[in-house]
Amino acid sequence: MDIERIKLIAREAGEIMLTAVRPQVMEKEGHANFCTETDEKIQAFLIEKLKEVVPEASFLGEEDGQDVFTDKMSQGYCFVLDPIDGTSNFIYAYRPSVVSIALLKDGKAYMGVVYNPYDDMMFTAVTGQGAYLNGERIMSSELPLSDSLSVFGTAPYYTELQDKTFEIAKKLLPLCVDLRRSGTAAWDMCCVAMGRCGLYYELRIQLWDYAAAALIASEAGCTLTDVSGNPLSYKGATSVICSARGVREIPDCFKN
Repeated sequence: MDIERIKLIAREAGEIMLTAVRPQVMEKEGHANFCTETDEKIQAFLIEKLKEVVPEASFLGEEDGQDVFTDKMSQGYCFVLDPIDGTSNFIYAYRPSVVSIALLKDGKAYMGVVYNPYDDMMFTAVTGQGAYLNGERIMSSELPLSDSLSVFGTAPYYTELQDKTFEIAKKLLPLCVDLRRSGTAAWDMCCVAMGRCGLYYELRIQLWDYAAAALIASEAGCTLTDVSGNPLSYKGATSVICSARGVREIPDCFKN
C-alpha cells in the first residue's frame, strides 16, 4: 500500500481548505453541528482520488450520507474520512482544522494520515511501523500527568454529556499542568502522539474523528481506550481516552 500517494492526496485536500473563501454553511442534527460546501468538496475529492489508490475499498465519510458503518466495511479495505475535522474552527478561522484519512483492513486500523495544512504538519502511521511527523519518527511523552498538559473535547453535539464532561475536567485540572481544547479530536490525539500533551479525552466522538489519529497515537506508544478501559472498536461512535507513555493509569476522575 503506497502511503506516499495518500499523503499527496491529503496535502492536495489541505490546499482546498486553505484556498476556500467564505464557504456556505449548513447545519446538521445536533447542537452547533455544521457542514460547509468545502467539507463536501474535499470529501468528494478524497473519494475520487483514493479510489485510484485502492479501487476495491469501500468508503465511510462524515458528509453526503456516507456516515453509517456497515458489515461490508468490516471486510477488506475501507477508507474512513473526515474532510475537515474541526469544521467550526474552519468556519470561524480558529486554527487548526485537519484532513483525516484512515484505512481499515478487515475492520482494524491499518493506515492513518492526519494533515494540518495551516502548519504543514503531516502525521502518518502504518500498523506495526511506527508514527511519523513530516517523515520523522515521533513518540509520546514519558512525563507523568502531573508534568503534562491535558486536552479534551466537549462532545458539543451531545448536550446530555456536557455536565459529565466538565465534571471530569474539573477533577482532572489539579492532576495536570493545565487543560486545553482545540476543537478537533484528530489534532488532539496527534498532540498526545508527538509529546505536546499527556492525555486527551472526549465522551463521544465518531469513527471518522478518531480512526486515523488513534492509530497514529497507538504507534507513538499511547494507550487508547474508552472511558471504561475497553479497547476502541473501530466500528462507530465511542468515548476515548488517549494517554501518553508517562501516564501509566487512567486517572480516578474517569471512574464512577
